[in-house]
Amino acid sequence: MQRKEEGEMVAKVVQAGELDISCRADVTVPGMVRSLVGFRLAEWGLERVAGDVLLVAGELVANAVQSALDREIWVKLTREAGAVVVAVWDPSEGMPVARPVVEMTLDDVDGDAWALEPGCEEGGRGLQIVQALASGCGVKVTPPVGKWVWAAVAC
Repeated sequence: MQRKEEGEMVAKVVQAGELDISCRADVTVPGMVRSLVGFRLAEWGLERVAGDVLLVAGELVANAVQSALDREIWVKLTREAGAVVVAVWDPSEGMPVARPVVEMTLDDVDGDAWALEPGCEEGGRGLQIVQALASGCGVKVTPPVGKWVWAAVAC
């Protein structure tokens, strides 16, 4: 792995154009990762699945950033037979938990000013989105700390 300065993102090409990113967890990281993933998908000629892969990558990276609290995270994008795999590592011991799917009513769609206040717990649906878009997903614990959260999107 390349040496990096505090807060600097390092991205490198691994095998066959795979993407391997190491960076300090920050709120700007999901957008930067989506950009890099989008460029790589275009190089691979996989624009037809870019929307789904970018959404999955953004959700997984956002969760890692929230869990890592200014520590290092890793993001890998690889190609497998019939799928693109996004994997994100963070040092947190906490496991991802998807909120249960519930039927929505019109009251759920109405705007809520409280949702914009700090400390509001309105999130938690990102993993549902990942599960809906992915052909497979899971978690691999990495002792002594951390975990890889991954999702494969069929292509």
